Amino acid sequence: MAAMSRGWARGWGWPRSQPCALALAAALAVCAFYYLGGGGETFSSATRRLRATPPAPARRHPQRGGSGGSGEAAGAGRGLHLLMMFTKAERSPALRGKAQAALSSLLRHGRLGGGDVLHIHLVTDGASRDIGLGLLRDLLRGAAFRHQVTVHDVNELTEKLFPIVEAMQKHFSAGSGTYYSDSIFFLSVAMHRIMPKEITQIIQVDLDLKYKTNIRDLFDEFNNFPEGAVIGIAREMQPVYRHTFWQYRRENPQTKVGEPPPDGLPGFNSGVLLLNLEAMRQSKLYNQLLEPTIVQKLTEKYHFKGHLGDQDFFTMVGMEHPELFHLLDCTWNRQLCTWWRDHGYSDVFEQYFQCEGEVKIYHGNCNTPIPED
Repeated sequence: MAAMSRGWARGWGWPRSQPCALALAAALAVCAFYYLGGGGETFSSATRRLRATPPAPARRHPQRGGSGGSGEAAGAGRGLHLLMMFTKAERSPALRGKAQAALSSLLRHGRLGGGDVLHIHLVTDGASRDIGLGLLRDLLRGAAFRHQVTVHDVNELTEKLFPIVEAMQKHFSAGSGTYYSDSIFFLSVAMHRIMPKEITQIIQVDLDLKYKTNIRDLFDEFNNFPEGAVIGIAREMQPVYRHTFWQYRRENPQTKVGEPPPDGLPGFNSGVLLLNLEAMRQSKLYNQLLEPTIVQKLTEKYHFKGHLGDQDFFTMVGMEHPELFHLLDCTWNRQLCTWWRDHGYSDVFEQYFQCEGEVKIYHGNCNTPIPED
């Protein structure tokens, strides 16, 4: 795969008489990016390595915050909800290290309003629960703001998600079938249907991040959503979707699909997601797009086949309905992976990868080291 030629990487240059080979080539190249470039891990930082564990109800673990405050949600302050996945941590020292680095940087720069409470939602399995809670307990001990931790069992969430996202999994999941466990990688897609209605906004983040600014400022981005937008997300900073949409691009040579910014549509990266759950609940258009018949229609139109879960879904929907998304500046999700630069796209890579401005969050995707302070 490392020796892949430029022509092979750009599958749309092949004759039309080889559609199966073209589709296989595109799929293998994308898989290579996330398997080889990611050290054997897929989707964002190892959260895909899940196994069945006995379900348990979500549990709240109040933590004592700074200034002597309680971690409870009571009071006139704003509840700031932050969700992350933490699974199979007992098998992965690297994952534990990433989580510690991400949370340490978040807390180091975190400054909330006087009445605000940071609600950390930890999606985990039975074996990882105690590790995650222990890590949070140690790190939050010196936090300068009120906070609360809620644990969600991954299997309980999967059970709720599966009926909603089952039909779309065959288009955006690894493998040829629809696997029950894959549903968790569509959590953000349908979170508005499974989270309590009193939670109106939530931010979902990967663990391979490093925060350089106050997390409170990221929550303020919700105030910048234009009318009709339901999700805040940054662009993908590699030409991965230029590659994935090769057939549609070949059939539509003037399209902006897969083209680099600022005028093109390079697709999205789901490492940092702002989910306006109330807007998602109220949006007739967004909920229609979850229907199996609509998903099937769009995947056929764009000849789309991916395996990155929610990121693929948001990218495809964004090609059709960009008005549903508030575009985050690249500095909020400054991705560092350069896999595609060395695999057929060196001539256009910098057009996708460039990011001007002071970085607020680094994203060390495909195990790329994050710069030290």
